[in-house]
Amino acid sequence: MINMRMVLVGVLLFIAGAINAQEERKNTVDGGFVFKDFVEVKTTEVKNQNRSGTCWSFGSISFLESELIRSGVADPNLSEMFIVRKAYSLKADEYVRRQGKYQFGPGGQFHDVIEIIKKYGILPESKYGGMAVEYGKPVHNEMDAMAKAILDVVISNPNKKLSPNWRVAYEGTLDAYLGELPADDPKVYAERLGLNWNDYVEITSYNHEEFYKPFNLQIPDNWMGGDYYNLPIDELAATVENALKNGYSVGWDADVSEPGFSFKNGVAILPVKEWSQMDKVQKDTIFNSPSEEVMVTQELRQEMYENYETTDDHLMHITGMCKDQNGTRYYVVKNSWGTDKNDCEGYIYVSEAYFRAKTVVLLVNKASIPKGISKKLGF
Repeated sequence: MINMRMVLVGVLLFIAGAINAQEERKNTVDGGFVFKDFVEVKTTEVKNQNRSGTCWSFGSISFLESELIRSGVADPNLSEMFIVRKAYSLKADEYVRRQGKYQFGPGGQFHDVIEIIKKYGILPESKYGGMAVEYGKPVHNEMDAMAKAILDVVISNPNKKLSPNWRVAYEGTLDAYLGELPADDPKVYAERLGLNWNDYVEITSYNHEEFYKPFNLQIPDNWMGGDYYNLPIDELAATVENALKNGYSVGWDADVSEPGFSFKNGVAILPVKEWSQMDKVQKDTIFNSPSEEVMVTQELRQEMYENYETTDDHLMHITGMCKDQNGTRYYVVKNSWGTDKNDCEGYIYVSEAYFRAKTVVLLVNKASIPKGISKKLGF
């Protein structure tokens, strides 16, 4: 006899956009991490930021593409480099106005993308690929150096009065490396997408600021000065679980400098024994199978932030969750480093301990936040 209750649950999950998968996967072809009980959200193919500091655009765009899929748009493919191009122009203005006393670099945050779309719109990848220099993949080292050099000449003020021509020279450099912007109207395209850009907020979890209130998080790449809503870590984790179970994905900004973050091995873990205390054999075998991990408290998170053990490194996209053979939760994270650098097709499995310790910021749809938490935040 068919279990009608299970059928109904399956139908509801399908409608919500969450996909329950029962197959098993491993972290590598012969890996000892075995994952099952998947809950996943539909997303687009993994892309490759290559040699560019544009993870913030790739992670945000991937998140927005999942939002478009959830709303019924088939195969969206938005231009990361349109956003990057506009961000470089905005950063230049701020750097010059503040006479160089300002963070200028390729990095950024989720809200950069949302705010740029609000102001300028967006284009599909087919209209602006952003690779005038034909490497086939983004290579921004030279462009970054050229852009910074131009601006440093400008702020040195050799003419004793700035001319408006510096912007022409600077924008010409961006044209040379990224390509000229097309005549298409990005605002019209953004409106056609049908998303409400005010639906999206960033959340974080640090106890040097008041919980349930927004604050300006002190990280270098927050060059726009964006605000983040502050939640206790348990409620932040509950928000991710609620989102995924209801068909919403989550943008993830995290510290990836830890030795336990191994994209090659397909996992990010936080072992109890510190890396510096491991011998060679332990280091060589730590990714062979699950081991005991750190119990991460709010206080430990704060300590890691204050002493620079946790830094704002890399933005990615959480598209699912699962459990290993021991029942430990992992998050399925879509990266932007291509598909040929590990056996997980460009994804990585992040343990709950690593997530709780090393999450810096999340991007979520306000509708995906549990009602009780949403009320505390004033939504």
